[in-house]
Amino acid sequence: MNKKALRADILLLLTAAVWGFGFVAQRSGMEYIGPFAFNGIRFILGSLSLLPLIFFRRKKLTQSALPPAALFPFKRILLSSFFAGTLLFAAVILQQFGIIFTTAGNAGFITGLYVVFTPVFGIFLGRKTGLPTWIGSVLTLAGLYFISVAGNPGSINPGDVIIFISAFFWTAHVLLIDRLMNTANRMKNTKINDQMINNGSGINNDALSAESQPHLDPVELSAGQFAFCGIYSLIGAFTAEPFVVQIVEGIDPSLLSVGLFSWLPFPQLISAVNAGTVYITAEAIIPVLYGGLCSVGIAYTLQVVAQRDAPPAHATIILCFEGCFAALGGALILSEKFGMWTLIGFAFMLAGMMATQLDIQKKINK
Repeated sequence: MNKKALRADILLLLTAAVWGFGFVAQRSGMEYIGPFAFNGIRFILGSLSLLPLIFFRRKKLTQSALPPAALFPFKRILLSSFFAGTLLFAAVILQQFGIIFTTAGNAGFITGLYVVFTPVFGIFLGRKTGLPTWIGSVLTLAGLYFISVAGNPGSINPGDVIIFISAFFWTAHVLLIDRLMNTANRMKNTKINDQMINNGSGINNDALSAESQPHLDPVELSAGQFAFCGIYSLIGAFTAEPFVVQIVEGIDPSLLSVGLFSWLPFPQLISAVNAGTVYITAEAIIPVLYGGLCSVGIAYTLQVVAQRDAPPAHATIILCFEGCFAALGGALILSEKFGMWTLIGFAFMLAGMMATQLDIQKKINK
């Protein structure tokens, strides 16, 4: 392995670690603030944190003397961000609500089910799915059984169920992003063909330059969808969050009775802060900052940088370790305890994710 590939793998492992420990931030942060408010603040911060990277990338395009048409139309970016942000909001609010009732480790691994669901659901879009993906599906479902059911006969953790549902929205989100990026590429190729026809004969090198054609920048799309997700969440913080405490009490009253997640609904929290009866402490701020700046801004930037030099097989497999880091962070920081059944479940789910990704990479390399 060359030095560039090794450095890329290290950056990807760091990205997986940042994302994995993000589940710890999501759980600990809600000891002070509700799920809608937490997501609203962190995704707005995340969107803003990507602006310097967007500015840098656009400046680079400008300095390369490319025509203005090289930038994807703003209206299309806005529309794409709206649809992606809507699905993202559904996924993250379910995940955030589910993590109230389960561990950071469980949340990390169950959320990772989208890695397996994506190629399976791709069948409905006309894509073929190989035997390794089906084997991976069986392994991950077996892992889910060990995590949520084994050792607790007759009972299923409600948080695991909620996060399992969120995995379907993560899957839909991944498929939508893939569709949006592929649509942008088709538009680019159509323009190339049109220019070739207009030229009559010969191939225009500028027309064939991928850099000179309209393209949907993944960083701009990310910033846009994060912004929409944050706005939706803040609206929910003011309108829906006052009822969340009642829902939590109805599902598991012990959570609030022992002081865990004993936050005020967002409107009352703002009033209490203004009145001076509640103080914003470092313990409350750090998880939100981590979720917004580290999980979104820093980790996403690391991923973009790393994947320029990382072989695709390395990237997908390494990022599957996000759940492992979530479990490690939960044990080290939140003192979450995992029994033998849970560890077996984690092992099954990780094996299933890796089997699925190996199947995808095998098709790409053909």
